[in-house]
Amino acid sequence: MSNGDIFVGETIGTAILILFGAGVCAAVTLRYSKARASGWIVIAFGWGFGVLAGAYTAAPLSGGHLNPAVTLGIAVDTGEWGKVWVYVLGQLVGAMLGAVLCYLTYFAQFQANVSKTGTTEGTADEPLPTLGIFSTIPEIRNPVANLMTEIIATIGLVLPILAFGLTKGLGESGTLVLIVSLLVVGIGLSLGGPTGYAINPARDLGPRVVHTFLPIPNKGTSDWGYAWIPVVGPLIGGALSGLIYNAAF
Repeated sequence: MSNGDIFVGETIGTAILILFGAGVCAAVTLRYSKARASGWIVIAFGWGFGVLAGAYTAAPLSGGHLNPAVTLGIAVDTGEWGKVWVYVLGQLVGAMLGAVLCYLTYFAQFQANVSKTGTTEGTADEPLPTLGIFSTIPEIRNPVANLMTEIIATIGLVLPILAFGLTKGLGESGTLVLIVSLLVVGIGLSLGGPTGYAINPARDLGPRVVHTFLPIPNKGTSDWGYAWIPVVGPLIGGALSGLIYNAAF
C-alpha cells in the first residue's frame, strides 16, 4: 500500500466513522431531532455501523484501521513503524472532516440548540450542551479511573482485532469487518458507561478540535482539561495489546 492510498483510505474511512458516530449522538441529543432521547443502545449500534461502513470503505486502500490505537497495536506486534505516521495523519484529518459533516447534516438543529423548561415566569429556553456529540465526557470525573477505563476498553478492542487475524476464514469470507463492528457495539454496551468509550484517540481529538472552532450557538466548553485521557488511554491500551498478542500468540 502506498502512502497516498493509506492516507486517502484512512481519511475517507474515518470521516464516515465519525459522520455515523457523531451523527447518532446528535440524533439522540439535539432537541429537534426525530431520534431525540432514543437512548444508549441506539448510540452503541450507530457507532458500530459507523465502523462497518468506514472500515469496509477504507479496506481496499489502507486496510481500514481508522484508529491510532489499532495502528499502534499492529506496529508493536509486527515491528513495522514506517507507515504509522501516514495512518495517524489520515485518521486525524478524517475525524475532523467527519465532525464537520455531522455539523452540516444537523445544522438547523444546532442552530436551535435549546430546550424548553418551565419557570415561574412561564417557559424559558436553556442551552443544550454539544460536546458529547463530538467527543467523550466521563460520568464521574476521576482521572485515574477514567484512564484505566479507556486502557481496558481499548485492550478489549485491539487485542481481539489482532487475534481475529489468526482466523483465516474471517478474512477470506469478508466478514472480518462485520465482526469488528459487532465488537465495537459490545464494547459500547458493556464498557461505555464510565467514559463514553473513546477507545480511539483520533475519534475523540479530531472532533474536539472541530467543536472548539465551530460556530455552534450555546455550545459550552470543549473540556480540554480532560482531552488527554481519551488520547493517552487508548494509546496505552493499543500498545499493551500489541505486547500481549506478541507474547501470547
